[in-house]
Amino acid sequence: MQRGEKLYSGKAKSVYACDQDGALILHFRNDTSAFDGERVEQLDRKGIVNNKFNAFIMEYLEEAGIQTHFLKLISDDEALVRQLDMFPIECVIRNVASGSICRRLGVEDGIDLNPPTFEFFLKNDALHDPMINESHIESFGWASAEIVAQMKQETFKVNKLLSKLFADADMILVDFKIEFGMQDGKLYLGDEFSPDGCRIWDAKTREKLDKDRFRKGLGGVVEAYEQVAQRLGLEV
Repeated sequence: MQRGEKLYSGKAKSVYACDQDGALILHFRNDTSAFDGERVEQLDRKGIVNNKFNAFIMEYLEEAGIQTHFLKLISDDEALVRQLDMFPIECVIRNVASGSICRRLGVEDGIDLNPPTFEFFLKNDALHDPMINESHIESFGWASAEIVAQMKQETFKVNKLLSKLFADADMILVDFKIEFGMQDGKLYLGDEFSPDGCRIWDAKTREKLDKDRFRKGLGGVVEAYEQVAQRLGLEV
């Protein structure tokens, strides 16, 4: 499988055309960014770790009945995925209060949320990914009410499955964001699921094992990602 034309380059991934109909090549780079791309660094092995971590999670979700865009690994830092028409929407679930919700609502970091909160955000770095609701999505034509309901339902399913997966490895899935797209009239989980797009804490110490280590200058970012993978039984 050979890379074709580069179609898109995001903060940490690039997307390439390929010779398989309805598919694309997703390349995980070593770039690590924070604050909507204002701070960017290169971290050795990060692309490899995130590619393999994402493949593991996507395959786990597929086995549990969640349709994803992931098809197969094609190299250490590349995956073959379905070509989706992506919605400009981020679906976020929070099991524990941390990050932006604490700043917005003035709540204490680390409060367990029962039931978990669900939020939509518009995927737009220039606007700093503003929070939106179902009414915005439908009125501006970003997705139909039916698709919005389906995305929300699938996100809660993902949360139930992955919260247990991490809990069984003595970790807390604090929060995560996922994105969806369409191919041939079907909704698929797209983009990625890696420590770049979620918060993961050690269940006993609440040590941060995700990209907050980069945001907060704690160091050991890739090492933390590798630890999470290994605790889930994945060799990276």
